[in-house]
Amino acid sequence: MAGILYLIPNTLGDEHREEQLSRVLPIDTIERAAQLRHWIVENAKTARSFLKAISTQRPLACAMQEMIMAEWRGPGKEQAGKEAVDLKKLLQPLLDGHDMGLMSEAGLPAIADPGSDIVNMAHRLGITVRAMVGPSSLLLALMSSGMNGQSFAFHGYLPVNAHEKANALKQLEQESKKKRQTQLWIETPYRNSAMIESMLQSLQGQTQVCVAADLSLPSEWVRSQTVSAWQANIKKEPGLLQALHQRPAVFLLLA
Repeated sequence: MAGILYLIPNTLGDEHREEQLSRVLPIDTIERAAQLRHWIVENAKTARSFLKAISTQRPLACAMQEMIMAEWRGPGKEQAGKEAVDLKKLLQPLLDGHDMGLMSEAGLPAIADPGSDIVNMAHRLGITVRAMVGPSSLLLALMSSGMNGQSFAFHGYLPVNAHEKANALKQLEQESKKKRQTQLWIETPYRNSAMIESMLQSLQGQTQVCVAADLSLPSEWVRSQTVSAWQANIKKEPGLLQALHQRPAVFLLLA
């Protein structure tokens, strides 16, 4: 009988992970993570840090060095044409009857995360998949924004090129206005300031914009207001953009 693939949520930040666990993960998730010996992870260093924190709550099934941990960051160009073979090999412990955990760098596996390829292959192989409860920066941001939670769309990363980014933002604004739909996306933290500046230059003054940073952490920061209000506040708070530098954030708009 094949094992079960458990989707194990990670914390949204790596600082004070031990203190975060009891706030962001239910006991069932912590206990399941502690029981697993076989893992597919996005980053082994992060995974070991997470499991070290788990060990302060529950004893691990085995010593860290005895765990079998494979990294998966998504298919690269060099993997074209042989992705299915690679994924099946990663899932072999499941086919051999062992339960496995799938862990993302942060938050939920398979949500804004290459782990969805692993889950898809597990289903194709007839393997049972069970998602465990944990934090999602996207849903926490949406909850905190005051925007439409009945209709929303996530767009991953927008273009880096300034002109293309501005066009993408205008398109999202039009789509939001047409459907009355909240639009969400993320950005590499060191580009946060450039993203906010582009939003304030490209969007209409009445469009509502939210930036939600460091969600679930003690330093959590959420601001949701119109573009015009953002522009006025940045003039009053010249250090605001720098304060958001290098902080993981979710961006939202509602036209």
